[in-house]
Amino acid sequence: MSTRHFLTLLDFTPSELAMLINRAIELKSMQQQGLVYEPLKNKVLGMIFEKSSTRTRVSFEAGIAQLGGAGIFLSPRDTQLGRGEPIEDSAKVLSRMCDIIMIRTFGHEKVETFAANSRVPVINALTDEYHPCQLLADMQTFQEHRGSIQGKTVVWVGDGNNMCHSYINAARQFDFNLVVNCPEGFDPMPELVEANKDRVKIIRDPKEAATGAHMLVTDVWASMGQEEEQKEREKVFKKYQVSPELMDLAHEDAIFMHCLPAHRGEEISHDMMDDPRAVVWDEAENRLHAQKALMEYLLCNEEA
Repeated sequence: MSTRHFLTLLDFTPSELAMLINRAIELKSMQQQGLVYEPLKNKVLGMIFEKSSTRTRVSFEAGIAQLGGAGIFLSPRDTQLGRGEPIEDSAKVLSRMCDIIMIRTFGHEKVETFAANSRVPVINALTDEYHPCQLLADMQTFQEHRGSIQGKTVVWVGDGNNMCHSYINAARQFDFNLVVNCPEGFDPMPELVEANKDRVKIIRDPKEAATGAHMLVTDVWASMGQEEEQKEREKVFKKYQVSPELMDLAHEDAIFMHCLPAHRGEEISHDMMDDPRAVVWDEAENRLHAQKALMEYLLCNEEA
């Protein structure tokens, strides 16, 4: 059986993704009951970080430990990757020592090259283009709070960034409609929008976009690596702030998500995180459970 990787949501079928979400909910329940479940005993997760992280590192490291394995944190300061060793060489070596590898980096081509040269499953834990692990957590959170997302309308507010790209893939894989609410000049990849034009559309006006939606989701205006653009982006994105007032235009059962960290007073109002429609803390926690389900599936299914 060939090695499976998880670089974007499109690497799994819709039925596999649905199974993962259900399994994540099961694993969450098992943990809350205090059950010890260690199917990955003696397995090693290599964690390559070229970008800083809180939720990604803690969720993966805690997750592999709870499943009975161990995680090894690798930053550019700690490895030869930071000194120019070819990605292909690092992949060939690390995949002989680790059972599964996650990478948080810049260009998406890095994880693709790494996976192409790896003997073991590789997980994209964030690139400049995609963030599929966050979408697993988001889809789990919606299902827990509102049931199936199929046929619902989700509004992405803000920059057409890596999260937006993964939401476009999610709309395809989980069968919902996506409205991208962004200013001109900050659209998601046009080829991605075109490939999913049956369920994805761009609406510039926030109020029009939010009306009747079942979920609003946003992210920081300036992602990692764009800090020098912060002041300019604040001007451009000023009206693209999610607030309780904007949420009031959405469906009566609408919920709000944010992958965090959040900048209060920028992409969200100061009071949005405290609004009862915000489910951001459950969303953050679900990174742990969704990634446990992912690692279990990639390793245990491979051995089946």
